[in-house]
Amino acid sequence: SVFICGLGVQDPKGVFGSTLGLVEEFGDKRVFDTPVSENGTLGMLLGASLQGLRPIMVNQRVDFVLLALDQIINHATKWKWMFGGAQKVPVTIRLIVGQGWGQGPQHSQSMHGLFSYIPGLTVLAPSTPKDAKGLLISAIEDDDPVVFIEHRRLYEQEGDVPDGMYRVPIGKASVLQEGKDITIVGISQMVVEAEKAGRALSEKGISPEIIDLRSLRPLDDETVCQSVKKTGRLIIIDADWKSCGVAGEIIACVSEKCFGDLKAAPVRLTWPNIPAPTSEALEPLFYTTAKDIYEACFKCCGRAVEAYPHEDKKEAKFNGPF
Repeated sequence: SVFICGLGVQDPKGVFGSTLGLVEEFGDKRVFDTPVSENGTLGMLLGASLQGLRPIMVNQRVDFVLLALDQIINHATKWKWMFGGAQKVPVTIRLIVGQGWGQGPQHSQSMHGLFSYIPGLTVLAPSTPKDAKGLLISAIEDDDPVVFIEHRRLYEQEGDVPDGMYRVPIGKASVLQEGKDITIVGISQMVVEAEKAGRALSEKGISPEIIDLRSLRPLDDETVCQSVKKTGRLIIIDADWKSCGVAGEIIACVSEKCFGDLKAAPVRLTWPNIPAPTSEALEPLFYTTAKDIYEACFKCCGRAVEAYPHEDKKEAKFNGPF
């Protein structure tokens, strides 16, 4: 019942390698390219899902799926509720997001805050290879429409991945590192930067608790609040815009549920409220780094900022097919 389609699914590079070998194993009736018509393609997949299939749509960039927002917002998310839960809509929409190596404001967006706002839509954003597989399986098996966020800079990440079928639960954050001084909540690729900062902070005597949110809707605010009750401080790192975003939603939840446990004002490290730059000279000023997180944690803990002990390596140039 599962098939996958989208721009580039059958290309030699296979969507950053993620679909390589699928057409050879499953055939071109279940793995196929589509025209440049996102709204029409997603409409076709919604119809297929209403008939019991479980389609996966691949979007080389999140920017392209904006053409299909009518299908997502006005149709996919509402059928279950319009028919008393009797109608399932098990479609998975893979969206590639994030910093684009000079590709500018129309090809570097994330916008997961936009999708997280929509009732009836599940939004997932894994940061590790293990979670990418386990959450994708959970997404495909889920009876509701799922937006699956994949940051392009995470494709080079390595890690242990169990063989066979396994599932990572939807709606459950992961505590990657336990600590006592400050809670750092990371989303998608920002988890990698948070872990880099965490190692540097530990060398300076600050004990961070690092949480990988993984699921943006539903949001696991319980895990975040439990951590804040222990540390009393909170920083959220989100590769998306600040206004009306997931980072602000987390702060609102913490303020409502454990405001009295806070020792300092929560901090959001996000993109500034302007479109992403194209210039390589401006990109380092726009995107959050491990050093930014490190310095923000010192300030939140009321300590004078000490020199960042590691030199950030310059990111490799983008060398993908698109």
